[in-house]
Amino acid sequence: MASLPATRRVAANGIEFNVAVAGDGPAVLLLHGFPHTWRLWTEVITALAGRHRVIAPDMRGTGGTARAPDGYDAATLAADAEALLDALGEPAAAVAGIDAGAPPAFLLAMRRPERVRRLVLMESLLGRLPGAEGRPAPWWFGFHSVPGLAETVLAGHEAEYVDWFLDSGTRARDVPRPIRDAFVSAYTGPDALRCAFSYYRALPASARQIQDAADAHRLTVPTMAVGAHPVGDVLERQLRPLADDLTGHVVEDCGHIIPLDRPDVLIPLMRSFLAGWSPPGPAAGGPGGARPGRRRR
Repeated sequence: MASLPATRRVAANGIEFNVAVAGDGPAVLLLHGFPHTWRLWTEVITALAGRHRVIAPDMRGTGGTARAPDGYDAATLAADAEALLDALGEPAAAVAGIDAGAPPAFLLAMRRPERVRRLVLMESLLGRLPGAEGRPAPWWFGFHSVPGLAETVLAGHEAEYVDWFLDSGTRARDVPRPIRDAFVSAYTGPDALRCAFSYYRALPASARQIQDAADAHRLTVPTMAVGAHPVGDVLERQLRPLADDLTGHVVEDCGHIIPLDRPDVLIPLMRSFLAGWSPPGPAAGGPGGARPGRRRR
């Protein structure tokens, strides 16, 4: 288990964030999803911190970050990310987002491309953009979207619920106990659940914001889309018509939570991409790696 980086309190966009910061060099900002905290990125942080200043916040309303009453739409979350860069003195950064962290990372790159050197998006769908037709939303999207329902049903059973997502998201491979316990703690209690499910309740607004950005701009930032199970190459298909420079990978034998399930594949992909190039063949590690990348300029 990698040693933990130091965390600090950072005021940004009107709330206080809990942020892990490690290393020196060009900045890399990592945005997690549900039901995660910054601890999702523990191995990635350790691997990148030798050459980068890695910044991994608990997203709005999660973990040690303030339980904000609102602001869970993708545009506000993108503004959170930009404000964090400002507060930490970083004019630009490579930005990576997975699950609920991917839409704000995408919007930041679309709206403020000068702030995003490179963009990595993982295991997420971008609103209603073409390319994801025929893929119904998972059952929990509807469950989480009904105001007050999931909080009431899950009270006292948060650990079992988080464990279900961790088990399915890693194909039943073991999640390190300290990380699992950190996630359970972060999502226990009615206010923590309210914040978590507010991301889902804001999905219609986020979808409109994503569509508006796609209608108005191209994605000019060099971008890497990384899929596994269940998203696969759907995210890449959504990005392909918008992106000037896109590389796509699908990590085989991997669940949704790629940084926990297959860091052995993800870390070489990220290192190579952040260094300014993409490997021409399967990722390091042989069988079970990623499919070859495809780049369009």
